Amino acid sequence: MADERVRVLVVEDDVDTAQLVATVLRRAGMETVVVHDAASALGEVDRDEFDLVLTDIQMPGMSGLDLLVELRSRAPGVPVVVSTAFASVDYAVEALRRDADEFLVKPVPAATLVERVTTLAQRGRAARASQARGETVLAVGAHPDDVEIGVGATLASHHAAGDTVVVLTLSGGSVGGDADVRRHEALASAAVIGARLFLHDFPDTRLDPAQGLITTIEETIALVQPAVVYTHSSHDRHQDHRAVHDAVQVAARRVPSVASFQSPSSTIDFRPTRFVPVDGFVETKLRMLAAFESQAHRDYMDPDLVRATARYWGRFAGGGSVEPLEMVRAAAMIARPGVPAALEHDERGSSR
Repeated sequence: MADERVRVLVVEDDVDTAQLVATVLRRAGMETVVVHDAASALGEVDRDEFDLVLTDIQMPGMSGLDLLVELRSRAPGVPVVVSTAFASVDYAVEALRRDADEFLVKPVPAATLVERVTTLAQRGRAARASQARGETVLAVGAHPDDVEIGVGATLASHHAAGDTVVVLTLSGGSVGGDADVRRHEALASAAVIGARLFLHDFPDTRLDPAQGLITTIEETIALVQPAVVYTHSSHDRHQDHRAVHDAVQVAARRVPSVASFQSPSSTIDFRPTRFVPVDGFVETKLRMLAAFESQAHRDYMDPDLVRATARYWGRFAGGGSVEPLEMVRAAAMIARPGVPAALEHDERGSSR
C-alpha cells in the first residue's frame, strides 16, 4: 500500500460531516471522492475504481443499507463500511446481515477511522488481486432469472475457479411480475456467487437490437473486458430472447468466445455443440434460482426438473450433470484448475 494511495468513496448527505471525514482520510495519505446520495455513489462506482466505500445509513432516497446491496453486485470485493449516528443494535444487525465489512457509530475517532479504513482496504486489495488471476465472463439475459436458468451452474463453476462473473440483464421483467421485486431478487441471486449485476429497464416483450440494446451491451463489454460471453439462442420462441441474441452477435464481435444457452422457451432447433460438466454446482444454481421467489410458481423453476434436465444433458457427456451450449464462436481455450472441461460434439453427435 506504500506505493499506491488508498482510494475511498465517501457517501454522506451531511456536507460538514462528509468534509470532516474526507479531511481525516486525506491527511492520512488517502484519496477521497465525496458524494451526498446513493445514486451519485453508484455512478462513481460504475465510472471508477475504489479501494473502499464509506457510507452513512440515513440518506434521502436510497438508504445506505440498500446501497450496500447494490455495491455488492456492482463492485464485488470492495469493502463497505457503514456508519450511523444512532448506536442501534437493529441497525448493526441489519448492516452485518447485508454483509457490511464494518459498522461504525459516529462520531468516529480519527485514529479509529484511519485504522479501520486502511486495514479493510488492504484486505480488499489482496482478495481482488487473488481473484484477478482468473478471467471475466459475461452472461447476458433479457429478463431477471434468464441467465441463472440457462447457465447458473456454469457461472458457479467459473466463480469457484476464481473467475469474475458479470450478469447483464436488459429488462426488469415487468410483464412477468413487479419489476422492483424482481430487481431485488436478481441482486440476491447474483450475491450467491458474488457476481456483478448490471440491470437495465428496456421495455419487457419489446426488446429491439436497434433501440439501444447493442450500445448497452457494447458499453458493458468495454467496461468488463470478458473473455467469454453467454447469451440466449436464436432458436427460441420468445422475441426478447431472439433480440438479445442478435444484439450480442454485433456487440460481442471482438470477444474470443461466445456461446448460447438453453431457455425454457427454446425450440427443438436448439442444438448444442458443447456440454459443460457441472457436477457439484447444480445445488448452487438452485440457490440462485430460489432467490427469485416471485417466479417460484413457474414449472421450470422446480428443483427436481432443474436436476433432471442437467442429468439428461449428461448423457451426451459421459454422465453426471451438464449444461448445454450452442457455440457461436470458440477461441482456443487452455484448461485451468477448477474449470470444468467441456465436451464438444460434431454434427453427427460423436464426442471429440
